[in-house]
Amino acid sequence: MRRFFNNSNQSKTETMKIEGTVVLIKASLMDVKDYSASFGDRAAELLQRKVFFQLISCDQTDNETGKGKASPHKAALDWNWPGLGTVVTDTTHKITFEWPTDYGTPGAILVTNKHAREFYLKHVCIHLPDQGDVNFLCDSWVYPTWMAKFCSSLSSGRIFFANNSYLPSKTPVGLVGWRGEELVKMRGNGTGKREPWDRIYDYDVYNDLGDLENGKNLERTILGGSADFPYPRRCRTGRNRLRINHAYESRKQEWKLSALISPGFYIPADEKFPQASLSDFRAHFFKAFSKKFISDLVTNLNVVKKHFGNLKEVKSLYSKGLNMPADITISLAKAVVPFQMIKGILDTNDQAVLKFPKPNIINRDDNAWRTDEEFARQTLAGINPMVIKRLERFPPYGNQNPQIYGPQKSSITEEHLLPYMDKMSVEKAIENKRLFIMDYYDAYMPYVERINNLETNKVHASRTIFFLGGDGTLRPIAIELCLPPTAVGHGDNRVFTPNYAQEDKGWLWELAKAHVRSNDSGYHQIVNHWLRTHAVIEPFIISTQRNLSKLHPLHKLLVPHFRNTMDINRAARESLINAEGIVEKCFSPGKFGMEISSKAYIDWKFNEQGLPADLKKRGMATENGAGGLELVIKDYPYAVDGLEIWDALKSWVSEYLSLYYSGDASVESDEEVRAWWKEIREVGHGDKKREEAGWYKMKSLKDVKEAITTLIWVTSAHHAAVNFSQYDYAGFMPNLPSTTRKLVPLKGSDQYSKLLKDPEAFFLKTLTDPTTATTTMAVLEILSRHSTDEVYLGQGSTKEWIDDNRVYEAFQKFHQNLLGIEKKITARNEDPNLKNRCGAAKLPYTLLFPNTSDVTKAGGLTFKGIPNSISI
Repeated sequence: MRRFFNNSNQSKTETMKIEGTVVLIKASLMDVKDYSASFGDRAAELLQRKVFFQLISCDQTDNETGKGKASPHKAALDWNWPGLGTVVTDTTHKITFEWPTDYGTPGAILVTNKHAREFYLKHVCIHLPDQGDVNFLCDSWVYPTWMAKFCSSLSSGRIFFANNSYLPSKTPVGLVGWRGEELVKMRGNGTGKREPWDRIYDYDVYNDLGDLENGKNLERTILGGSADFPYPRRCRTGRNRLRINHAYESRKQEWKLSALISPGFYIPADEKFPQASLSDFRAHFFKAFSKKFISDLVTNLNVVKKHFGNLKEVKSLYSKGLNMPADITISLAKAVVPFQMIKGILDTNDQAVLKFPKPNIINRDDNAWRTDEEFARQTLAGINPMVIKRLERFPPYGNQNPQIYGPQKSSITEEHLLPYMDKMSVEKAIENKRLFIMDYYDAYMPYVERINNLETNKVHASRTIFFLGGDGTLRPIAIELCLPPTAVGHGDNRVFTPNYAQEDKGWLWELAKAHVRSNDSGYHQIVNHWLRTHAVIEPFIISTQRNLSKLHPLHKLLVPHFRNTMDINRAARESLINAEGIVEKCFSPGKFGMEISSKAYIDWKFNEQGLPADLKKRGMATENGAGGLELVIKDYPYAVDGLEIWDALKSWVSEYLSLYYSGDASVESDEEVRAWWKEIREVGHGDKKREEAGWYKMKSLKDVKEAITTLIWVTSAHHAAVNFSQYDYAGFMPNLPSTTRKLVPLKGSDQYSKLLKDPEAFFLKTLTDPTTATTTMAVLEILSRHSTDEVYLGQGSTKEWIDDNRVYEAFQKFHQNLLGIEKKITARNEDPNLKNRCGAAKLPYTLLFPNTSDVTKAGGLTFKGIPNSISI
């Protein structure tokens, strides 16, 4: 031990040495060594402007500030660096602290960066004699203090807490003040333009999807803040408003310091993860890809052909590929796309060739996709298995204004259905839970005419009725295609049945199925994928960072499930869901897609987003009286696998929360959780703040368990189910066309004659054109890939995450449960009696296979795995 003078009382204080290790990533720019950062930091070191660390006491408070005492001694980091030209990765540094023995136990670290540039602090570990290691999981950018002129909070350094969790009432006295101060910094004051170095989380409406500055035709409806177009809130950026319409935010990039540090829309600094590995480029690659690659693809293909001539031409995309412009590789590289990813999509040995792997839907049987059996199976085990519901009244009715959209009673009659129901009446089939429906009437009908008035897309609003056979499989028995009364020359609502003996030899039925699939494709992308995962989760992320301290056990539990979500959402607003973005160009709803998702949000209720509640709402499951559920369709792969995942999640969440909450009273007394939930309801999802029925009260431990399980379900399993199968089902365009370009022809019309003359050619002319199809395939291939550093559900529990053996043991139990589920899924897929598991396409359902067992981190198109978070 040694002694030093404490100037406040002129007494000598004994100190002890505490050794530590710091792991960080130095400033880098997209996988290339940032020389400006290296030289700037080296110069700062020579001028003794270093990176300093101070330990903060848990037990002793400063008389002036009321916060835990900081060690008088500031430990300077030994800033070693690799040679020039070295790729930036993790660097490990030793550090030694001088700690006054009467300060008690360190519970936090204050980091002050006097360098020229920021760095990404990953982890700090200190070794306390006789007590062992104390870990600090940081995962945060630390910006230099000289930037305090732009952001005043940077002047006082950054606080990082040890990996112990405390409810607010249990916080050690020395950390109480630091805990509250950190939350205040995260909230900001709701004004001003946000800059890349800010760590401020705030809310705004979606007023940046349109681009009025580049044309009136690029105006888009503001989503959020109105009764007509409610929406979850996004992260506030504070960008300039348009002069021509102050309600809209400008999309223009301002060329200033902030643009050089982090181009694109603002997200808080800690939501931008360091680009140290190939997998972390996804959001940035997606943006560059959409801007450069897609435009080159469109230009190149537009001069080739307007439609596929036959199915062989579609299938040749996987055997021959497409020749691309010779300079595409250079163009993508200039757009800041890593060469490894370019090589992953293009064969660049000679001429650039766009490569497409063969989608699984046609990998073992390239004709199975056309069967009615596979068409029906995909409602239970396909890309969008959360729409089908049990038919409980017949005929179906819509909910639109009959003065505008005509009679709301369906045109499907019992006579249409009887030949296909095994001699059962409709009444008996409904009573026996044998009839099901996939109904897109209400979603599409208000927009059908507006979509059909666009240049290319032509849609019907569809209803499809399925019958559950004795073998446990569904079969489609009637499709209704609807148009508004103003659609002159195309007939009223029309009903199609699977009659292959008619003059058209079943091709009208095939066209009707194609329109249903196109409805399904668009709704999947904008509602069940974008809205119900990406969009609804962002307010939860924002409120978590504003109201739950990093010391809070819920913060520790939830943050791994929020990783990269705001970054990918930012990329989506820039290139995917914006005016003339990929969704508008490639999917049938076109420019009205986001409005359709807003209308779907009207019916969204948080307490219906968990799998059991969703299944009961759709009539696909009933309570069995023993606290569990009984599935109406026993062989429903998404539901069977999903319920096992749900039960494992709920068990883990319940055990975790019970370590901190003793009962309902401890929940009600938690002021951080109260503020967190209140802000989610009244601000983040503010358009629904008056809908009491859609929210958990959060006044009981039971409610907290249900809410947290639901949150983690949405960010993990729900998203995995709708995202990672996109290429395998929609990568073969005829199986799941993203657009339709012709309405189904009326018998006796010229178009009907053309159908009879060459049915396959007419069928393909109805579906997505080659440019749009290939663009969609390229995008879906990216979206369907797992990264090489993917963290799957049940992975990632280490001492760096939390220093509590009780939590670690509970998590290991969760991990083992998931490994057991993997074995059960594999066994079910091998059971020939479960016909919906693989179907005619011989494609086993593995989308909810957790992949917890994967330690290779190979990534790619695996068609399995539940990542922790919505990161693509």
